[in-house]
Amino acid sequence: MSSALDEEDARALAGREVALIDLLDRLLQGGVVLAGDLVLSIADVDLVRIDLRAVIAPVDAEHPAPLLP
Repeated sequence: MSSALDEEDARALAGREVALIDLLDRLLQGGVVLAGDLVLSIADVDLVRIDLRAVIAPVDAEHPAPLLP
């Protein structure tokens, strides 16, 4: 039954424009985990490798920022 609701939500959102700030607000309400790898190479020789791992979470009264006094 939830898949039917998901399909209805997807159809409803397909024709709707969403502002970037609204999308970011919705993502950051629950937190976001970013992960990515980038490798720059020439002639099959890896020159630069960048690994990105980041957790972005909201800060509120219940979960304060860890670095603030």
